[in-house]
Amino acid sequence: MVKIIHHLGFSEKLESISLYNNSSVTFIIGGTLGLTNELLNISDEKISFSSMTFPHQLIRIFLLEQLFRAFKILNNETYHW
Repeated sequence: MVKIIHHLGFSEKLESISLYNNSSVTFIIGGTLGLTNELLNISDEKISFSSMTFPHQLIRIFLLEQLFRAFKILNNETYHW
């Protein structure tokens, strides 16, 4: 099952992984046909930014922005400029 989470949930998930798991995170962006069942089955977590389809270049920017926000939240810093 794919989870759609808000930015606070994303930062909490990253913090949990870094504190309690092996501190290894790999983000995989699916192609136009999605991801293989094999890859989906071995993944510990699945996160969706949207049910809409976006180009890879744009999703990379979305991911970077969400990582930026997550670490700002974890450091009790504001992320709005």
